[in-house]
Amino acid sequence: MNADGGLKMNFTTDVSHTFIDLLQKELVWDDEVDSWMFMRSPIPVFSIVIIYLIFILKFGPKIMENRNPINLKYPMLLYNIIQVAFNAYMVSLFFTTPGAINHHFNYLCHPLPRSSNKNLLLELNKASWFFFVSKLMDLTDTVFFVLRKKQSQVTFLHIYHHCNMVISCWAYLKLIKGEQLLLCGLINATVHVIMYSYYFLSALGPQIQKFLWWKKYLTRIQIVQFLIIIAYQTCLYLFDCNFPKLFVMYCIANGILFLYLFIMFYQKTYTKNEKKERID
Repeated sequence: MNADGGLKMNFTTDVSHTFIDLLQKELVWDDEVDSWMFMRSPIPVFSIVIIYLIFILKFGPKIMENRNPINLKYPMLLYNIIQVAFNAYMVSLFFTTPGAINHHFNYLCHPLPRSSNKNLLLELNKASWFFFVSKLMDLTDTVFFVLRKKQSQVTFLHIYHHCNMVISCWAYLKLIKGEQLLLCGLINATVHVIMYSYYFLSALGPQIQKFLWWKKYLTRIQIVQFLIIIAYQTCLYLFDCNFPKLFVMYCIANGILFLYLFIMFYQKTYTKNEKKERID
């Protein structure tokens, strides 16, 4: 028993040391990036997420319980057009940052050391920071739901998606500072340009909403987005690309979970309704 216990302890210790060594090799520190707003410490980011959850799940519904829904048409119009412009700006950064396209495709699998290409990587890290900020901005979606008494839209998918993206994007920029999510961010920002354009048109009122027949295709676009991201990250892993393996595995697992949740949402929202319409 003592021998077995010793073997188990040694195995556990070896695995722990291997994991820690692998993690230390994958972490990247940069004094300039780590000095940016929100990047010094996890406390501000996690505080925002906690306050967000308290408001949308407890405090917000409570204060709106005996109140009429707030008319937020014009704040929503302004918010949606800002989101369209901001996401379009992030998409443009990929094409306007000197050397970004050539660098990404020439060193897609085996990126250059950070020390040999620091200036370009700092510019790409700035784009990642903007992307992270856009995920903080996305939290406003749920606040609008609560203030408009649309609590049924505050689903597990919606909450998990927003919280996960905030925390994952922060952790990526704080700890990884890599390039493996550059293409994923480009795809996601493009999808958000389309999505917030739809939301802007929808917020104009019933006279426009009746022409927005393509709502369900937004979810299809998001599903395709996750399929592409999962395939891309899987290739990085299978081809043994020089990227942090632990984070790539996390991205694959997270993408699969998002894909499952969005497919379930699509089936519940659209497929069942279409079947019901055929029966009626």
